[in-house]
Amino acid sequence: MKKLAFAIGGGALLALAGCSGNNQDAVSNAELNQPAAEDLNSLANDAATNAEDQALGNQQQLNEGNAAAPDNGPNPSEDQEKNVDAM
Repeated sequence: MKKLAFAIGGGALLALAGCSGNNQDAVSNAELNQPAAEDLNSLANDAATNAEDQALGNQQQLNEGNAAAPDNGPNPSEDQEKNVDAM
């Protein structure tokens, strides 16, 4: 029984010894999988440009919609605008 326990313990120690050490392969793989800084900058610039284009398109649609809206009558004079105390 003691021989079996020593054999299992020795096998476990050998297996654990094979797992220890430095992790250079994992570090190298992580570095390879990261995009370069200029790639991130170009992606950010593209996203900002797309967002700005979309916002300008939305603004243009709003302006066209306002141009087609009916007029609400003449604008009040300056005296009428100042006379809003009763409201």
